[in-house]
Amino acid sequence: MTSEPSFTLGIEEEYLLVDLQSRDLARDPPAGMLEECEARLTGQVSPEFLKSQIEVATRKSVSVKEARADLVHLRRTVAEVAERHGMAPIAASTHPFARWTDQKHTDRARYDIIARDMAAVARRLVICGLHVHVGIDDDDLRIDLMNQASYFLPHLLALSTSSPFWQGEETGLMSFRLSVFDSMPRTGLPDRFESYGEYQRLVERMVGAGLIEDASKLWWDLRPSARFPTLELRIPDVCTRLDDTITIAALYLCLLSMLHRLKQQNQRWRIYALPLIRENRWLAQRYGLDRDLVDFGKGHRVPYADLLEELFALVRVDAERLDCVAEIEHAREIVRRGTSAHGQLAAWRAALEAGKSREAALGEVVDWLVRETRAGLD
Repeated sequence: MTSEPSFTLGIEEEYLLVDLQSRDLARDPPAGMLEECEARLTGQVSPEFLKSQIEVATRKSVSVKEARADLVHLRRTVAEVAERHGMAPIAASTHPFARWTDQKHTDRARYDIIARDMAAVARRLVICGLHVHVGIDDDDLRIDLMNQASYFLPHLLALSTSSPFWQGEETGLMSFRLSVFDSMPRTGLPDRFESYGEYQRLVERMVGAGLIEDASKLWWDLRPSARFPTLELRIPDVCTRLDDTITIAALYLCLLSMLHRLKQQNQRWRIYALPLIRENRWLAQRYGLDRDLVDFGKGHRVPYADLLEELFALVRVDAERLDCVAEIEHAREIVRRGTSAHGQLAAWRAALEAGKSREAALGEVVDWLVRETRAGLD
């Protein structure tokens, strides 16, 4: 008999740091900037792989509203400290024009190993993501829900897209970040496991063979956390607007609650072949909300807005119990106005139509990201 999951919530966001004058990435921010953030946000802020990145993490929260309040504080503090140093954080999964060849990785042992082992593949990681942890204390339940929840990963990705540019080029993808990250080993959709023991045996074999140091080097779209008794969502782009982040976290939480509820009723979500889910993953990566995803139960494509309403119906009971109905229903607003990727492309095209150069238009995109990252925090 499995214990009732705690369904606690933790959110991690990665930001890019931009120089407010050049609008380019701050390749080597002053040490004092991170030190001040660490002093004000004890244990909740850390450097990332590149010096031009910074990561924040909420405390373990017992509700979506508590997580939101903590994340507002984290974003606001990083923005305030960065501004005093002539910088700003942008919550975007790629920078509109920065060159990966110009970046420097953070001088820490873990990152030194990644840079050494992955070579140019790691040096290209000028990307940021959103990670959501949901507390599921039972090991086998965590694996069971991971197997089922993989189906919904493309739906969550589509709501988050914020990386339409790469090195000054409009890529045609709404989430180009995944194209960069997928060049790394041990990424993409997780495999299926019959039990936590089977998962552990895989980790032990990989560690024993010298392939990885620990399970944190499994960079799947969804994984059992190596640090906490949580199931960690990793597929989304980081959302430029904080309320969009909260919507994705709340919807993920409710989906896991729904799957657990089904399990208690001796039911489960159908497990579809990974190649099928990969096709939806690609559609979400390429088009975001703008094209249909496949409903594999029906066997054909369905408009994203219609799929979203079906998801709402599935998790309504859970959203009411977890007090996050408004937060998940904000997804309708994301569909109406578009994701960050839509906003960036609109800013870019408007600047070009106004007669600005490509360089100036890309700068306008950065300015838009700076404003939107701080929206709703004051």
